[in-house]
This record gives sequence, C-alpha cells and structure tokens, in this order.
Amino acid sequence: MDAALSAEPTIAQLNQKIDFLTEQLAFVTEELRQQQRRRQEWEELQADATPIINDVFRLATEQLEELDESVQLEDILHLFKRLLRNTRNLEQMLDQLENVMELWQDFGPLSRDAFFLLMNRLDEMERKGYFVFLEGGLDITDRIVTAFTEEDVRLLGDNIVLIVETIKQMTQPEIMTMLQSTVLAIETEPDSGDISLLKLMGRLRDPAVKRGFAKTLNALKSVGQK
Repeated sequence: MDAALSAEPTIAQLNQKIDFLTEQLAFVTEELRQQQRRRQEWEELQADATPIINDVFRLATEQLEELDESVQLEDILHLFKRLLRNTRNLEQMLDQLENVMELWQDFGPLSRDAFFLLMNRLDEMERKGYFVFLEGGLDITDRIVTAFTEEDVRLLGDNIVLIVETIKQMTQPEIMTMLQSTVLAIETEPDSGDISLLKLMGRLRDPAVKRGFAKTLNALKSVGQK
C-alpha cells in the first residue's frame, strides 16, 4: 500500500515532464516551420528580383559607359563630398522652400479673390468701351508716329516747353469761355447774306463787338511783331 502511494507522485511528475517536452517539441517544430517558410519566401523574392537587378545593373553600366568620356569617378566623388559639406546649406534651402510653400498656401485664396476681382473689373471696362477707346487711341498714335519725320520729332523736342506753356494758357477759363462762345456764335448765327459796309459800321457801335475787335487787333499786332 505504501509503495503504491509513493509511486503515484513519480508517475505524475513523469506525465508533467512529458507534457512539457511535448510543448517544447511543438514550439521548436513551429519555429522550424516558420524559418523554412521565411527561407522559401526569401528564395522566391531573390528569384524574382534577380532579373530586375541584372537589368538595372546592365542599364547603369550602359549609361555610365556613355558618360565615361565626360564624367569621371573622381567628379562624382567630388560632387558627393560637396553635397556632404553643404548639408547645412541644403537644409536651410529646404526650410526656405517650405516657408515659401506655406506662404503660397496662405496667399492662394487671396490671389484667387484678386484674380476674380481683376476679371470682373476688366469685363466692366470692356462693357463701358475702354478697350475700344484704347484701340482708337493706339490707331491715332500710330498715325502720328508714321506722319512725323525724325526732323519733326527733333523740332518738337526743342519746342515742347513752348507748346506746353501755350496749351496751359489756352486752357485758362477765360480763353476756353471765349472759344466756346465763338463756336456757339458761328453755329447759331443765321446766314444774313451779303452785309453792307453800313451794317458793319452799325455793329461797331455794340460794346461787345468793340471789345472783340480790339482783342482781334491786339492779336494781329502780336503776330506782326514776331
């Protein structure tokens, strides 16, 4: 009876050890299976990538052979060294580029609004006839340019100050009023046919006619003195 009781723990311990060994064997078997699967996947990847790598290597070799006359290995190494030495400058340049891109993203909506506003303004100017007027002005300018010779342009430059001063004096309110009154008088004065000397002498009694006649004589006198 005692021997049977002492043997039971031994059998239980053996069963535990067998279960533990079974678990370890299953773990090792699973690890071997995964390693075999990874090795198989790597072999398949290697088999698929080998032709691609060979093509890339062949293409690179051909391109380097074409550049062999103008580019040497020393040049490539020198360029690589310069890139390494200027890493900080390249980083600053990239930072500035990022800032410009951010500024453009912020400025984008404003530029679109300004573009649409400009389009609306141009459409309004076209409907009002600004472009037609500008086209006519360019045509007039073209006629003036083709009509003037080089000597005319030189004389115009020599007398431009006098011309501007004359235009300035002609734009005085009293001069413009007189010109307007003269034009209206010519347009509205009825055609009275032949006017006798006696009628002309009678009109000289009009104070306005006297003032106009005096101004005309002064103008003729000024022309005669030149």
